[in-house]
This record gives sequence, C-alpha cells and structure tokens, in this order.
Amino acid sequence: MKKYAIRCVLAFVFAAAVCVPAFVRAENSGALRVHSEAMNSDIPAKVFLPKSYFKDESARWPVVYLLHGYGGNFETWGKIRPDMEDLAERYGAIIVCPDGATSWYWDCPERPNFKYETHITKELIPAIDSKYRTIASREGRAISGLSMGGHGALWLAFRHPDLFGACGSQSGGVDIRPFPDKWEMKRNLGELSKNPSRWEEHAVINQLWRVKPNSLYITIECGTDDFFYEINEELHRKLLYMNIPHDYATRPGKHNSEYWKNSVEYQLLGFKRFFDSAKNPKASNKN
Repeated sequence: MKKYAIRCVLAFVFAAAVCVPAFVRAENSGALRVHSEAMNSDIPAKVFLPKSYFKDESARWPVVYLLHGYGGNFETWGKIRPDMEDLAERYGAIIVCPDGATSWYWDCPERPNFKYETHITKELIPAIDSKYRTIASREGRAISGLSMGGHGALWLAFRHPDLFGACGSQSGGVDIRPFPDKWEMKRNLGELSKNPSRWEEHAVINQLWRVKPNSLYITIECGTDDFFYEINEELHRKLLYMNIPHDYATRPGKHNSEYWKNSVEYQLLGFKRFFDSAKNPKASNKN
C-alpha cells in the first residue's frame, strides 16, 4: 500500500511538472544554452530579468547584451556585479550575457569552429526574442562589453545596424594592431606579418565607415591608467573627424573589475535614455 501511495505521489509530481507551460520554465533569470548550427555546439548564456518582468505579462522589454573580456565567460558580468538583476530592474531592460570564448566576437578565419559573430547575430538574438517578451527590433536592443567584449560590441553593432540601435565599449581593445602577440588574436587571425590586410579588416577602429552619423547611439569609456587608453583616445578622435556623434568619457581607472563595476552603470543609463527616446522621440533630440 505504501509503495502504491509513493508511486501515486511521484506520478502526480511528474504530471504537474509536465503540465507547467514551457515559457514559464524559460522565463526565469539564469543560465541557458543555445544550440549553434554554425559551430555544431550548445553555447551558454546568462539572462537577468527585471523583477517587474513578472508583474505585467503583456509588457515587452528592451534587451542589453553584455560581452565579457578575454579570459572570461558568460558568468563574468554576474561576478563583477552580483546585483545584476537589480540593475536590470533599475534600468528597465533584460540583460543577456553571451559566451564568446576567446574569439574577439569574430567569425575567426583561422578557427572554423569559432563563429561567434554568426552565433550572436543569427542564433542567440532570435533565441532570446523567442523565449522572452522582448522588443524585437533595433530600437529595443543595445550591446556593450569590457575589453575584448568592448571591441566585440562595437564590431557587432557597426556591422549589424539592423539589429542594434545602441552600443558601448568599456576599456575596449578597439584597435588590435598594436598587440600582435596578445590574447590569442594571431590564433584567430593568423600572424600579423603574414596577414596584414586581415588584421586591418578585423580592427573595429577600421569599421567606422559603416556607421552613418546619427544612426547609432554610441557610448565609449576607458580609464586613464588603462593600457587601452591611447587606442580609445584615437577612436574618439576618429569619430570626431568623421562627424559621428558619440558619448566619450575617461576618468582615473585601470583595466580591472573595479572600473567596470562603475562603468556598466553609466552605459546602462545611456541605453535607458536611448530606449526611452525610441519610445517617445520628442523626449530627446539626441538620436
């Protein structure tokens, strides 16, 4: 009798679990894996939902994609800011942290199994838009990142203006050419001396020709004690020369989590203003 009762309880629990709608299980903060046809692998990501997401089932939310740096992964931003869900609530957006391995967010010419540009733009974004109540347009989508991820965020936004309306870089490696032996870049692109044109093409500072002035909200910042400071200064000067509006900020700081802990809030604030102005264009004349 006891065994029968236990079987009945287990059957009831199983049935209840099966009956839970799939979207309820999907729509929770936490890790998920998105299958990549391009890389024949399941790639992880972390999603942080605003607490208000669960209060109004008809509301749709903008999305901010935050990219990690070299040596990090999809968990990096959650470690830098353990209050990431609070930030999502404060700045009114779903925050998604993709995994980019050591790819610099390229489809790497020397590594056919590293197609992270394709993964994020053609696989991850559609998956997020299908699983969550997003504003599935460039007006509701922004991307930023730190270090390697700062380069990646600008790279993806400049090359996919149909997907992103706003982008940012925090301590970004925005010009790869001065660092030919660093951070596995030659493993991704080949030796600089043997592939100079490839390195020129894959430096995001050389992608500005793709940006139509006033078509994209851009925010860039870098600490004055950062080894990437000078290349960020050069990117700022080049943006000014090309008459591309952007926000640019520098302040004392190194290439570390203490700097990014603060910089991410400035960028999220800028994105919130962009999202708000996209909903109400008369509220701002910046974009």
